[in-house]
Amino acid sequence: MELKEYRRCADVARHHEKAELVLKNANVVNVFTGEILSADVAVSDGKIAGIGTYEGEKEEDLGGKYLCPGFIDSHLHLESTLVTPAELIVQAAKCGTTTFIVDPHESANVAGEAGIGYILEQTEDVPANVYVMMPSCVPATAVDDNGCEFTADRMRPYLGHPRVLGLGEVMDYVSVVGGDARMHEKLGLFEGRTLDGHAPGLSDDDIQAYAMAGIGTDHECIDFEYALKERRCGMTILIREGSAARNLDAIVKGIVERGTGTEGFCFCTDDKHIEDIQRDGHINYNVRKAASLGIPVIHAIQMATINAARCYGLRHLGAIAPGYQADMIVFDDLEKMNVLDVYHRGVKVARNGSGGVRACPEELKHTVRLEHFSRESLRLLKPDGPYHVIQMQEGQIVTKDIVCEIPGKKEFTADREYNKIAVVERHKGTGKTGVAVVSGFNLSGGAVASSVSHDSHNIIVIGDNDADMELAVNELIRTQGGYTVVENGKVYETLALPIMGLMSDAGYENVDKLLKKMIRKAHEMGVPETMEPFITLSFMALPVIPELRITPRGLFNVKEFKLCE
Repeated sequence: MELKEYRRCADVARHHEKAELVLKNANVVNVFTGEILSADVAVSDGKIAGIGTYEGEKEEDLGGKYLCPGFIDSHLHLESTLVTPAELIVQAAKCGTTTFIVDPHESANVAGEAGIGYILEQTEDVPANVYVMMPSCVPATAVDDNGCEFTADRMRPYLGHPRVLGLGEVMDYVSVVGGDARMHEKLGLFEGRTLDGHAPGLSDDDIQAYAMAGIGTDHECIDFEYALKERRCGMTILIREGSAARNLDAIVKGIVERGTGTEGFCFCTDDKHIEDIQRDGHINYNVRKAASLGIPVIHAIQMATINAARCYGLRHLGAIAPGYQADMIVFDDLEKMNVLDVYHRGVKVARNGSGGVRACPEELKHTVRLEHFSRESLRLLKPDGPYHVIQMQEGQIVTKDIVCEIPGKKEFTADREYNKIAVVERHKGTGKTGVAVVSGFNLSGGAVASSVSHDSHNIIVIGDNDADMELAVNELIRTQGGYTVVENGKVYETLALPIMGLMSDAGYENVDKLLKKMIRKAHEMGVPETMEPFITLSFMALPVIPELRITPRGLFNVKEFKLCE
């Protein structure tokens, strides 16, 4: 805090001057002591000047309502919400999330520095704090076909950026534990800052080697026992509750049953669609659900505030205390987490704001570099013996490697039980296509396709017949990216995502309405009700999450970290 600013705030704290704003008669949640204190909160220059009894130039009587620090989303990808960054931030801020730790590796995989620049520019003046973690694995692995290679040298210019906190999720754990020089150059570049992890399914030995490299967080824990192993190594666990991956229930139940302390746990959304945010909430949903499962609500609030702030070195955020930024939420009931008002830097966030669709550089709207796709690329010869099938899991993004006989004589013939899945390279126009068999999606009478396919974001398509799959891919070539549902030879509906093939510029209300319709149709066509069809599909191409994935080069075994023969 600058001296001039300090003097003003100190004068308010010592009752020498009136505060700019005083929130009167609040029940203030103190995240340091776990207490709820009846007090006024004085705000000056966007900071908390004092807690006690104060007078202000402007006063608002909270009448005993609860006042809590603004929530922090410890890890998310703005692109995965499908809407433009400012729209997402504004909608989530209404739910009480005032700080976002963003990893723009989706944009970087498509458009490199131009994609990262887009995220930074779009979040420059939103009513929240948006920080960026530099993408560490672009591409995610050596077998990925993406649009850019982001090296340590290309990261260096960002080191001095005031909103760049550290290194984004390190997915290529093989390079980490194997001591790969290029990977460790990136880790060394951000030494002393937070290094985010991405480490599902590692052995006990590899977890220790991974943590030894300085990686401090992980959001990929799907059960408590695995989270506990990482926690024992000093890692902070970011409990994820998104649209496809929902890990909160399992981890929180473990914390409660074992009586484990919560100081090493935070919350994140990772990938959450706008319609889920509007229906359920954002980090306030995580807090409410954790409390319903038995974690004391004050501890859950600490996980959403001060724990995350300390993890990322944000010493000015996460608490209502002298000198902290005045990011606050007003609740009428802590258990229900009904957000009444939100303050960012002492200014009330508009309840009717949309964030607006901001201009996007034209070159970022033409990133699907394919002319036409033919179903000939979807042919899959039937092996002589059993075949490795990707078995999708409801409520998770991990898969199982199932070895079984598949339908067909000479070629694989898809049906409802065994759908066909394919990924088509779209960045360099090679048309390279990987094809495999998948179970658990249960789609019948059509195809679903997406240009959002982590992390390289090629076109991924799944269906029970080649004709509809061909139509779905060509539809996304036409729209320069998006989601589409094809039923019985006709395009049922398409959500165009022309911004890097990842985001829509049609406005969040239109996206929300169309997406609900398409998800409902996918479920009618057989996709399990407990499975979010598009986000779940988008992760089937990410070769760093166990056990099987499909890439443009073919079927990939994550445990063995090699392409299947």
